[in-house]
Amino acid sequence: MSKFEYTVTTEQEGNRIDKVLSDVQNEWSRSQIQNWIKDKIVLLNDKPVKSNYKCVSGDTVEIEIPEPQELDVVPEEMNLDIVYEDSDVLVVNKPRGMVVHPAPGHYNGTLVNGLMAHCTDLSGINGVLRPGIVHRIDKDTSGLLMVAKNDMAHESLVSQLKDKTTTRIYKAIVHGVMPHDQGTIDAPIGRDKNDRQKMTVTDDNSRNAVTHFNVIKRFTNYTFVECQLETGRTHQIRVHMKYIGFPLAGDPKYGPSKTLPIEGQALHAQTLGFNHPRTGEYMEFEREIPSEMSELLDLLEKRS
Repeated sequence: MSKFEYTVTTEQEGNRIDKVLSDVQNEWSRSQIQNWIKDKIVLLNDKPVKSNYKCVSGDTVEIEIPEPQELDVVPEEMNLDIVYEDSDVLVVNKPRGMVVHPAPGHYNGTLVNGLMAHCTDLSGINGVLRPGIVHRIDKDTSGLLMVAKNDMAHESLVSQLKDKTTTRIYKAIVHGVMPHDQGTIDAPIGRDKNDRQKMTVTDDNSRNAVTHFNVIKRFTNYTFVECQLETGRTHQIRVHMKYIGFPLAGDPKYGPSKTLPIEGQALHAQTLGFNHPRTGEYMEFEREIPSEMSELLDLLEKRS
């Protein structure tokens, strides 16, 4: 159990305590803070507090943060599309609609459940809930993921991601007709203060984010593009494409209301390249877009 202490500033006076704390600690959701308040582990001036309390400058807040409870992840037999595998790494093509690792509301049917049934040797660096997971893609994004089968491989792959030496190329269908054949979006991404479930381009509590794009084909009201990640922020392509005015088709968080027959964003991680953790050899893998995206492109072709 760890202890958090904070003193309310003049600028925060009059704000609810749950909002103040979620602004100070981006990784805490307001619902999580409200649960801690209900459990009476949030103390204001040494006394339990209610979540609707409006802070006063100089208030002192203390929280005894409980250790996260690790759950047993049950292996589940799945027909996984394993693109490559050896004793150190595994590359898998994740289908649309599959969650990568267990989380509240998704403890079964995740990629991790399937990986644990497929092999027993996964890196333990990311804990019980995320064994072997080096990076992730969203539930409704399909495509390639690299998985570490031991800690040495995990540390090497994470280092490559940080050093920007991996290759990660996506295909996407976006709203609007993009006028430029190619471009680079260099805009920092952080959590949206108005909606904790979303990310946004912001200078506040953000990290640098760079996406390169190339137009593959233009249709009436839509564009088929290739996006290459230089960095790997949460929802990066989805946020960046919205930022420049071309949100992803079907995106329930960042796009307009549904206009095409697809559930979730039209985004596929098509190409993945990295240096093998043990041999140093550069390896690159590719999986074409799934049938639902191909069908969308056919539909857009007929409409154009």
